[in-house]
Amino acid sequence: MSSSASPAEAPGPVDVDRALMAALARDGRASYTELADRVGLSVSAVHQRVRRLEQRGLITGYRACLDATGLGLGLTAFVAITPLDVDRAEEAPVKLAHLAAIEACHSVAGAESYLLKVRVASTQALEDLLREIRSLAGVSTRTTVVLSTVFEDRPPL
Repeated sequence: MSSSASPAEAPGPVDVDRALMAALARDGRASYTELADRVGLSVSAVHQRVRRLEQRGLITGYRACLDATGLGLGLTAFVAITPLDVDRAEEAPVKLAHLAAIEACHSVAGAESYLLKVRVASTQALEDLLREIRSLAGVSTRTTVVLSTVFEDRPPL
C-alpha cells in the first residue's frame, strides 16, 4: 500500500496559502521556519509563497497590535454619522481622516451613511470628539459606547 496521500487528502496550493495567511494573521512575526513547520513545506517554498501572496495583494501588510487601554484609550465607541446635506455625504470621511481617535470608518447601508469606531480616554474626550466630528463633517451623530469586548480583530481565515 502506498504511503502517499491521495489527491483528495493532500492539501492543495490554495489550502497551503490559506494556512500561511491564517498563521501570519495570528502572528505576523512568525519566522519562515515556523511557518514552514506549520504547513509542511521548505523554508524557501514558504518564502516564495508569502512573497507571491504579498504581490497579489492578499497580504497587505504587517503591524503591531497595541493595547488601547494601556495607552490610556480605555473608552471605545461606535459613532454612526448622517450628513446634514445628503449631497455631500462622501465628503465626511475625507474631513475626518486626520482624527487619530477614529480607528475605522465604514460606509454602511441604512439610515446612517458611515459607522466610525473610535477610541478615547474618557467620556469627556468622547464628548469633545463628537463635537469635533459634527463640526468638521457637518453630520449628526448617534453613539453607542462599548462596555466590554468579547473579541475583535479576528482574521478572516
